[in-house]
Amino acid sequence: MSKRTKLHLRNIIKKAIQATRSRKEPTCAHVVFQNPRMKKNLAVCIVVGLVFTVCGNVWSMDVASATGKQDQHQKMVAVIIDDMGNNMKGTKQILNLPVKITVAVMPFLPSTKQDAIEAHKRGHDVIVHLPMEPKQGRPEWLGPGAIKANMSDEEVRAKVTAAIKEVPFAIGMNNHMGSKVTSDKRIMSIVLDVCKERGLFFVDSRTNYWSVVPELAVEKGMPPVRNDIFLDDAHTLAHVNRQLTKVAEWVDEHDTCVTIGHVGVAGMHTFSALHSSVPALKDHAKFVGISDLVRSVWGWKGAPATHTTIPSNEQ
Repeated sequence: MSKRTKLHLRNIIKKAIQATRSRKEPTCAHVVFQNPRMKKNLAVCIVVGLVFTVCGNVWSMDVASATGKQDQHQKMVAVIIDDMGNNMKGTKQILNLPVKITVAVMPFLPSTKQDAIEAHKRGHDVIVHLPMEPKQGRPEWLGPGAIKANMSDEEVRAKVTAAIKEVPFAIGMNNHMGSKVTSDKRIMSIVLDVCKERGLFFVDSRTNYWSVVPELAVEKGMPPVRNDIFLDDAHTLAHVNRQLTKVAEWVDEHDTCVTIGHVGVAGMHTFSALHSSVPALKDHAKFVGISDLVRSVWGWKGAPATHTTIPSNEQ
């Protein structure tokens, strides 16, 4: 609309207001419609106003819709699969999932390197699944290279360093069992120090409510990332499906969700439930590797590639 037209309309409105004030009854319509030209201009003004109102509302709706989609895509779910490295049931199937996951590979086992390399080839994140002494549990469940509460500082450091070197392409670490050790500040401080020195972060699996890992991580400038939901703490398909429903509910309330499942006893149930739930979960959040999550949320800038063993034929 030109300045001249705007000025003319302003004068019309001004005259209407003056006319209204000079009479007891409202006469705006009477004043305006006495002049055909004024009538035409008022009609144009009304139409233009309606157009701007409608377009503005549509634009607002589009922006809200786009913003909603953007926020939705910013939500992230990181699926970690523990106990890789021992040819456990469900390994092959889980590595073939059509979304990015994180595989936690135990060191010093028959398929440690094979599982880590295969996961890396398929674009998944790899972390060290470090055995740690629990409060309870069978000794044979612990696995080789375990961190125990009676170890000296030097022994703990040597064990953690060896485990990192054992798992190709590792970018982080989490605990296998460890309900006893993860509440020990002395030991966990050493574990986190070694991880940080080598560019790795540590994911607290939360096998112990009294874990000191998040607190120590913050003190050391590391991401206090931890497990939110165990998928298969009960070994049935129905339970895993219920847990995946909780994952969807969690990301509706939070920006991120870290969820842990396993190969082995529940491996095929975990794979089956995940595979069938992927399309629905994608409506709630984006599947990411755990490294994507810690970089996005905490700005982690570790460089594990310079400290992690990479097979010569993969370099």
